[in-house]
Amino acid sequence: MAENQQPKNRRSGRRWLWPLGIVTTSMAGTALLLLRGCWHRKMSWPIRVEGFSYQVCLGCGVKRLFDESTFRGYGAYSYNLHDLIARDRALRLKTRREAEDKIVSAS
Repeated sequence: MAENQQPKNRRSGRRWLWPLGIVTTSMAGTALLLLRGCWHRKMSWPIRVEGFSYQVCLGCGVKRLFDESTFRGYGAYSYNLHDLIARDRALRLKTRREAEDKIVSAS
């Protein structure tokens, strides 16, 4: 009988591993969500303002510019739409100037 009791003790000692694994995994997922925040998976349909299109995250309200020709969002996320538009205009102006400089230096 002593031999039969040893395997039962080993099995009962391992029973706590399964719940511990579940608790650890759920705690890690919660910590990741708290550190990362919203994943921006649910975005609104594109909205057009001042010649620019943007989308709004339905979870947290952050905005992102939207390209209607490729039907994709681009650029950084921000809560201030005017900052996004200003960044995009500055980037377009910079790329235009660089292209003009290349044309002038090639001539």
